[in-house]
Amino acid sequence: MYIDVVTIFPELFAPMLGVSILKRAQEQGRVEVKVHNLRDYTTDKRRTVDDRPYGGGPGMVMKPEPMFAAVEALETLSHGIRRRADRSECQIVLMAPQGEPLTHALAQELSGLRHLVILCGHYEGVDERIRSQIAHREVSIGDYVLTGGELPALVLIDCVVRLIPGVLGHQDATREESFSNGLLEYPQYTRPATFRGMDVPTVLRSGDHEQVGVWRRLQALARTLTRRPDLLSRDTHGPRASSMLTPPSQEATAVKPWRNAKGSASAGFRPPEVDKGATAVKPWGSTGVSRNG
Repeated sequence: MYIDVVTIFPELFAPMLGVSILKRAQEQGRVEVKVHNLRDYTTDKRRTVDDRPYGGGPGMVMKPEPMFAAVEALETLSHGIRRRADRSECQIVLMAPQGEPLTHALAQELSGLRHLVILCGHYEGVDERIRSQIAHREVSIGDYVLTGGELPALVLIDCVVRLIPGVLGHQDATREESFSNGLLEYPQYTRPATFRGMDVPTVLRSGDHEQVGVWRRLQALARTLTRRPDLLSRDTHGPRASSMLTPPSQEATAVKPWRNAKGSASAGFRPPEVDKGATAVKPWGSTGVSRNG
């Protein structure tokens, strides 16, 4: 995959692109990321990229000429043509607060592209002709405004690159993460088994992979119900997903400490009950485990 970023602050990208997964992905040839200075596509001595808005108002607006020149140069370099790149292989994304929300599904879609061009706005925004004539889509990372599009661009790059096959090594590495299946991820534990009186759930140490899978599924559903019920409302997990985990009272859904087998407080999310004898996980209001839930 090829990613081109157009920005007036290219120096912001080197630290993030030069470490961890993004660095390894580039070294392995899974992705090639190039950052381009928008000022290199200006034609005046001052390398001007912005101007006052028509109609008045505070701030400056990014001019269309440099952005058009940059995108057309990148398209010609990568595809040999201007403004005719196949959208199924190449997309031009403008980072903007009024864009569509960045989701796991969108990142997955973009990770399948051969070429991704990311445009970083700044100041009071960009000339509307850039939105309407250059960008295939606008993407936002949240309902808030940042100084520029550089940080959102880095978020998008990280989100997309880790979904490229082979980048994380194991093929199942992203399959059970939060949002990958429409749910928040289940709780994770590592050694030691007991820390300051807080125990790792027995089922995770039982060696019973089937029961571990059931426990994780129920935990993911319960955590999603408590923290992000809107995800369950999309009805992608079957009609029993919410009802199976609905506690008898509103108080039961509160995130509060719970007591482990030794009676010690364990901070964080209160999981469904665990049958200590058979290590079977029991959802609220249920006497057994539903393998289809």
